[in-house]
Amino acid sequence: QVQLVESGGGLVQAGGSLRLSCAASGRTFGSYVMGWFRQAPGKEREFVAYISWSGGITRYADSVKGRFTISRNNAANTVSLQMNSLKPEDTAVYYCAAAGAGGSNPNQYGYWGQGTQVTVSS
Repeated sequence: QVQLVESGGGLVQAGGSLRLSCAASGRTFGSYVMGWFRQAPGKEREFVAYISWSGGITRYADSVKGRFTISRNNAANTVSLQMNSLKPEDTAVYYCAAAGAGGSNPNQYGYWGQGTQVTVSS
């Protein structure tokens, strides 16, 4: 069982940066693939990035590649998403999620946080 709590969202101007964090409870955090997803109003939830249990493998959506960086600290039970060069189209609620064997499909993830709002103004 994993409980996830996101933080770090807010309002930022286009071109700015934000760092999202996700704190996880549970002693087995290091065994989970961790992902970030986002959902904009009227749109389906979409994949942003994921990181393997060891941190050795990361994958990104094409729309954020080169701008966002996912990382994790298994000793601290946290996963982060550094977002640079933000664009108005990045505006969404961002969710972190945990899976035993996850990828880019949100259906692979069994644990979700409550989400944090990111708004990028033009």
